[in-house]
Amino acid sequence: MNVDDALLSDQGLRITILEPFGLALHAVDPGRPLTELPVESLRALVREHCLLLLRDFASLAESAELSAYGERWGEVSAWPFGTVLELVQQPEPADHIFDHSHMPMHWDGMYREHIPEFQIFQCVHTPGQGNGGETTFSDTAGVLDEADPATRALWSRATGTYRRKMEYYDSTCVSPVVTAHPVHGTPVIRYNEPTAEAGDTFVNHPDLEFSGLAHELELAELHRSLRAALYDPSHLYAHAWRTGDVVVTENYTLLHGRNAFTSGAPRHLRRVQVLGDPPLANPGLVR
Repeated sequence: MNVDDALLSDQGLRITILEPFGLALHAVDPGRPLTELPVESLRALVREHCLLLLRDFASLAESAELSAYGERWGEVSAWPFGTVLELVQQPEPADHIFDHSHMPMHWDGMYREHIPEFQIFQCVHTPGQGNGGETTFSDTAGVLDEADPATRALWSRATGTYRRKMEYYDSTCVSPVVTAHPVHGTPVIRYNEPTAEAGDTFVNHPDLEFSGLAHELELAELHRSLRAALYDPSHLYAHAWRTGDVVVTENYTLLHGRNAFTSGAPRHLRRVQVLGDPPLANPGLVR
């Protein structure tokens, strides 16, 4: 494990390896400010391990504090609502991000001008034990490394066209399922997992189409095999939130989603997106 010397020598940290991927830094003295940790070292750890959990540090009490912390990492992505997305169930949600349902695997920024390199999540309030609501992350580079040649060839022939309309955008994204990491070229997967058929309770389905396959049986096998691989325990990390947790992830490699949670549970996350340097223009954005 190549942990930056500045952190390795820090006696105020306890470092643990997460399974199947990721790293956790625990504050030995609870309440230690996050700002004491050098962002350059943290950034390197996220790029190496794809996911970094920061636990038992001082709470970022207000959304403005999370935004300011994100700015230490780089240019923060701005939205019509500002820089911080408040992820909490709404009484009558217009979109599934504000509901309590399962959220399919996807990558952030797929419908926007720039794709963020990092996501910073903060748990304001845990959903409570047994209520679900874990945020799920899949290591797509690892998925591709372990895929058999025939399955990988099937995935490599497919291109997804994704259309989504919501309050903040009305956009189409076109991307090969297998593509290259924009910085170092490692093969990664860009895929928006289909939701259940219309008629269920899922709010605001995206429209998905896939080309490059010979027939419907190949399309069915594409979705079956991708789901099996992305959710395989050897590639999937499901984060069970504790109040105060901060999780930083690398969005160029991972796909992420959400397990359903009990309706009315007090699950409250905040999210900030940090652009790369330079910002990555979305290669798949159609409009």
